Amino acid sequence: MSARLVNKFLSRFSNDWVAAFGFFTRAGTQAGYCHSADLYDMMVDILGKFKQFDLMCGLISQMHEIGGLVSLATMTKVMRRLCGANRWSDAIDAFHKMDRFGVAKDTKAMNVLLDTLCKERSVKRARGAFQALKGTIPPNESSFNTLVHGWCKARMLKEARETMEEMERHGFNPSVITYTSLIEAYCMEKDFQTVDGILDEMHTKGCTPNIITYTIVMHTLGKAGRTQEALDTFGKVKQDGCALDASFYNSLIYILCRAGRLQDANFVVEEMHRTGISPNLTTFNTLISAACDHSQAEKALKLLVQMEEQSCKPDIKTYTPLLKLCCRRQWVKTLLFLICHMFRKDITPDFSTYTLLVSWLCRNGRLTQSCLFLEEMVLKGFAPQQETFDLVLDKLKKMDMLSAVRKIQLLRMQTEGTRC
Repeated sequence: MSARLVNKFLSRFSNDWVAAFGFFTRAGTQAGYCHSADLYDMMVDILGKFKQFDLMCGLISQMHEIGGLVSLATMTKVMRRLCGANRWSDAIDAFHKMDRFGVAKDTKAMNVLLDTLCKERSVKRARGAFQALKGTIPPNESSFNTLVHGWCKARMLKEARETMEEMERHGFNPSVITYTSLIEAYCMEKDFQTVDGILDEMHTKGCTPNIITYTIVMHTLGKAGRTQEALDTFGKVKQDGCALDASFYNSLIYILCRAGRLQDANFVVEEMHRTGISPNLTTFNTLISAACDHSQAEKALKLLVQMEEQSCKPDIKTYTPLLKLCCRRQWVKTLLFLICHMFRKDITPDFSTYTLLVSWLCRNGRLTQSCLFLEEMVLKGFAPQQETFDLVLDKLKKMDMLSAVRKIQLLRMQTEGTRC
């Protein structure tokens, strides 16, 4: 028994808490072996993921009894899993009990609690916890930024502004992180006039927007169809001397592709190479999707080859537009080639891709392959729509493939049982 082996097993069975916990418990009884704090934390997280909170609490008590294995990292996992299960009061209670396990209830720990509550759609509880704690635990800039971000995420912009004012009363000036949260919220509201006002306010207060700020503004303008205004952002970036990164270039490429300006998008890719920034997965996925939207199949396939040449591993988003294009154009051989290529890369289809393949293969007389994908889809934990089952069963019955009909009907029953 070794820590490496236990880590490997827990990683492999992270979606099967019974097997993971059984192995973990047995491994802990082996002579000459003791679980490390990291492995305990890993098991705590798995139990929390499946809402096995009694077992999780028991394991934490065991960690404490062994001797100081409980850390802020452990309690962070506990609080996040409790909040994820909508047990916000229990998460706050877990914070208050941390010192029993030798974990300090300091500013860093408070910020973890605030961040966890905000990320799990409970900014009001985060605010309440902050009000109760700030008298004994001194807040810092990060405390206020977390709350501002939480209010912005909840689209409660009045409260976000009030928190910024309170932040200043405590002696902390709103930073680029604070303002970027506010700008992102107004971008989501498509209130670009207010966004411009906030950018002016930042410059007035000597808080220069960074590349993340401008990427958010540019991307949202592009999605809103305000292409020229989005491209004008590029000038502001250069004016403020922001260093360009892959995310900014990817957003610029997305906007140009969305506007049908594929040649200009290619020029941006060339500029990326000149500035020493390599195109990444998002870059290629955007270009491939755009090429497929404009029926440039050869261009899309060349980009797929370039990904291999540049050791950029594709994902399902790379293949989906290519598969859809093949289905639209009835390119059977190319479709089957892409499916083989995808599986060689160990890429599993998502729900929509499975549905696409099952339906298209079925409609085009490839019932054996269609049934195989439908079976695999169910085995992977997806629940196909009733229309998908109806389509396959109808075609099988017309072809008198009765054994296949029984098999698909059994799959359908299993899926319905899972839904119940």
